[in-house]
Amino acid sequence: MDSDGTHDARGTHASPVPRPAGPPQVPAMPPRPPRAPGMPPLPDGSAFLTWLRAPRPDAAPGVWRFGHRPRPAEEPEEIPSRQLLSGALIAFLVGWLIWSLLQNGYLGNWWWVPFDLIVPDAWRGGDSDLGETGTFIVYQGYELLVALGIMVGAARLGRWGEVWRRFVTPRFRRPEALEARTAPEDDPAQWNELRAAGAADAAERLAAEARSGLMRDVDHARILRAWQGVRTGRHSLATFSGAVLKDGAAACLHPSGERDLPARLARHDLVTGQVRLGTTVDDARNPYAYRGTGLALGPDLLGTSLVAVGPAGSGKTGTVVRPLAESLCLHALAGRAAVVVVGAAGAGLGPADAYDVVVRIGNQDSEYDLDLYGGSTDPDEAAAVLAEALVGDLADPHPGSDSRRSTTVLAQLLGPFRAVHGRFPSVPELRQLLDGAPGPFAELRQGLHEAGQESLLRELDARERQMGQPGDVAGVLGDRVALLDRPAFAGFFDTSGQSRPVTLKALDHPVRVRIDLPQRGHADASRMLARLVLAQFTASVAVREDRSLFACLLLDDATGVVTPEAVRGIQRLRSGNAGVVLTLRTLDDVARPLRGPLLGATGCRMALAGLTPWDGQDFAEVWGKEWTEARDVTDRQIIAETPAGKAVHMLRRVITGKAPTARAVTVRQVERERWSASELAHGVPAGHAVLSLTDVKGEHAPPLLVDLRG
Repeated sequence: MDSDGTHDARGTHASPVPRPAGPPQVPAMPPRPPRAPGMPPLPDGSAFLTWLRAPRPDAAPGVWRFGHRPRPAEEPEEIPSRQLLSGALIAFLVGWLIWSLLQNGYLGNWWWVPFDLIVPDAWRGGDSDLGETGTFIVYQGYELLVALGIMVGAARLGRWGEVWRRFVTPRFRRPEALEARTAPEDDPAQWNELRAAGAADAAERLAAEARSGLMRDVDHARILRAWQGVRTGRHSLATFSGAVLKDGAAACLHPSGERDLPARLARHDLVTGQVRLGTTVDDARNPYAYRGTGLALGPDLLGTSLVAVGPAGSGKTGTVVRPLAESLCLHALAGRAAVVVVGAAGAGLGPADAYDVVVRIGNQDSEYDLDLYGGSTDPDEAAAVLAEALVGDLADPHPGSDSRRSTTVLAQLLGPFRAVHGRFPSVPELRQLLDGAPGPFAELRQGLHEAGQESLLRELDARERQMGQPGDVAGVLGDRVALLDRPAFAGFFDTSGQSRPVTLKALDHPVRVRIDLPQRGHADASRMLARLVLAQFTASVAVREDRSLFACLLLDDATGVVTPEAVRGIQRLRSGNAGVVLTLRTLDDVARPLRGPLLGATGCRMALAGLTPWDGQDFAEVWGKEWTEARDVTDRQIIAETPAGKAVHMLRRVITGKAPTARAVTVRQVERERWSASELAHGVPAGHAVLSLTDVKGEHAPPLLVDLRG
């Protein structure tokens, strides 16, 4: 079936391949598929059904919804545990003492008055109609009733109900949270929506696969995605049912043929689309509703983009980028997302088997290449993206800072070259053109004359007139292109069709791409290539045909990548169902005028442990202030007026060593920073981060202190 989960990943090449018209060939599956790390064992499907039926209530942004129990928005005034337990014990002892005194007659017989008024005289004597046993039961029943009344009074006085709720009930909450929902109409394992639509046979096949242990979380998510295509009219019900009846849980398979990742390091919940990053600390600075809950991210939050700042070793790659890359790769296998992960070679962004395409720039063994022009056939579009990559980071008053002039210079060369050769220039050819080599210019001029391209001849003439003039940016562009014209990159960025270039034009397919940048000895070239990928990504998602597929770019170490055009591109991603994740060692890696716009353009902002006070100040400003309750406590010495009072005060001073004082508490509302620069720099423990969140609907969470190891 040509579902959203079966788009061909080969569309990443420069020559796009049509999507398959029929269902992909599914390899023979073992009777019981091996489970991926992070998933419970599946001997009979019971563990999968328990996971599928677990409650996932609606929650605030960032809350791990799997098995979540909502908490009140405000913290209730709780009695300290020691005081609560001692009060309950004292109330029990008091009740026991009262009952003992009543039993032994120390308080008189007044408590028998209600018994004498209510019980008939014939029931009291041993020779009554009830007999001795009946009379005994009547008397004992009344005593039991009185004892219960004393116990109820002691329970209310000692708050036994609060003791039960605080110390006993939590022991049963965890099993209850994972209890299966047994109502047939609400059971997701029964696929009732398919039954209601007339696909009862397909629903029964899927339910049987789940019960037998042949279905996993990725299968469930992938089939749900395909069913969404049926509901929207993109696919027919008959085609969907046929694929399910034929392949069962392996229906609508991803083009790679994979149904899971080789390994999982993080906790994922594909029903909600979340990946758990840590636990929100039970700290007074966190809102009460978030304290102690799991902290998770999903496409609804990544759609507003994320920037994470922390020094080397703070956990940006291992605790943020790697889990997010893993989660998005799972979404891609389910046909929900397209992901591009960019980082240094050996940065630990996941095994190569977890990706459909791995581009190792500078490694001659790389199977794939990177398209320098983003798969575009329009010279102006290609020039704009390439200019952003080459000189987008240059700041005023450098002549290359004007990206419009750089775009014009490149367009004056790319247009004529493509008209003559039918392709864009390679890196050495582009360098020669920017340097003004006479041979390539003469060849272009002759070719344009023969083709009758008068307009492009005027472009070439204009370029020749501008060469060598003051303010000409061709020299700056040539110097930047020279960084790519090195022996280490020979064979890369080929435009002759001899390599397999990857283009981000294929982001409407559920493709998984990893791009390894050559950091050692080529730091400037790596930063330039990172800007190129970011520029191509923001340009490609804006013109996608299928925006129901979430697209995300994860850029590990965005040093030198943030430019004015990049910030504008990030601001436009939300409307295209896309987002980026950027990590920085420090905000000093971003030009000062762009720090505020960058933090403003991203909806999710993370400050990891070890931040500098200067970086903390930028976060403190963007997070703003809040009204909080401040308590001022004043101790005032008590002056005794009488001799007896003076004697008591003297005795108290001898015993305690302190003068008698009276405490005065003043409560007032003040406006303070949510997190100050000093707190961010010195108050965030190792392995922790402060994270604020905003989802695509506009709901937001204030800065939260999160333990990334929990």
